[in-house]
Amino acid sequence: MMHPNRMTDLMAEGIFLKLHEIKDQLIKEGREVINLSVGSPDLPPAPHIMDKLIEECKTASNYRYAITDLSELRDAASRWYKRRFNVELDANCEITSLLGSQEGLAHICLALTDEEDIVMVHNPGYPIYHAGPQIAQNVIYPMPTRKGSALIDFDSIPSDVAEKAKLMIVSYPNNPTAQVADNDFYKELVKFAKANDIMVVHDNAYCELTYDDYKAGSFLQIEGARDVGIELNSLSKTYNLAGIRVGFALGNRDMIKCIATIKSHMDYGIFVPIQKCAIAALDGDQSCIEETRSAYQRRRDILCDGLNSIGWQVEKPKATMFVWAKLPNAFSNSDDFVMKLAKDTGVIVTPGSAFGKMGEGYVRMALVASEEKMMRVVENLRKSDLFITKH
Repeated sequence: MMHPNRMTDLMAEGIFLKLHEIKDQLIKEGREVINLSVGSPDLPPAPHIMDKLIEECKTASNYRYAITDLSELRDAASRWYKRRFNVELDANCEITSLLGSQEGLAHICLALTDEEDIVMVHNPGYPIYHAGPQIAQNVIYPMPTRKGSALIDFDSIPSDVAEKAKLMIVSYPNNPTAQVADNDFYKELVKFAKANDIMVVHDNAYCELTYDDYKAGSFLQIEGARDVGIELNSLSKTYNLAGIRVGFALGNRDMIKCIATIKSHMDYGIFVPIQKCAIAALDGDQSCIEETRSAYQRRRDILCDGLNSIGWQVEKPKATMFVWAKLPNAFSNSDDFVMKLAKDTGVIVTPGSAFGKMGEGYVRMALVASEEKMMRVVENLRKSDLFITKH
């Protein structure tokens, strides 16, 4: 009989796989399903980006092992950060590619920590923030947040935990809560990290999906940030390139070197046509970002305005591709609500419990359906008996 290792036992089956199974079952029953659970962009990349990928795939020599990043790729990422955040990065030693932020977050703790080191993470937080430290066999400390906010409350972190902690994983705009942070918060973060000799990994995957004239910044814009940490960024959401898996770690050169070393034993680099495609995205016409942003904002408005009109009070997020909503008054368990919502309406969302203990009482809805489908989501819920109060 096969006996899985201890790590497999510790890590529960991914919530998105379970929700995928629910979706398949509803479809087998002949039901229409609108899946708002996974944040997988449904919008296409810009034509010039797709054309570059197709072009490079026709070159036979591009099918060899990539081994390392093309210098042109790191240069393009450096230029992008200079244009977008006025942050100057040395492309030779302060940038390394990732097979998407997810891969980076899965392996970063292996590169930067030892077993039993304390790693501080968001709660609620995206599952990989917890899974990465689990893979590295770290001790996970869920960071407390300020009352009524998803911002970290540094003053509430016990001094003995702060003194022993090796690494903290932070993300704003935040997944799942859509909370945003300003420069004052990042200054506090750098100060806290320096005072306690803690490395910082800031996941900035949603910096371009912002609404209502809000503009997200970068952790690396703060003086001293590179002394203590790195930032992750990804082309998945910004350019609708989720399937090709390309992102970056940028910042502290010692941390970057450790990550690149670990990666050199795990993969043979990013497929060269994908690297060329990424360069085309980073250096090409950027109007596609505004088109994507506008599309998500229209969907957000339809969904949030519609849900509020039927009695489910939700706030419009300033950023990300998610709506983080407190459960309707008649419900207290997010898993139960998600199951009933799927059964009664065909709408699938993610229970807040999937993001940690503090996520209970909420659900996350991804803005990954067309405007017409968002209208149907609202109408399906309007016709259901899920709400006591209807307007």
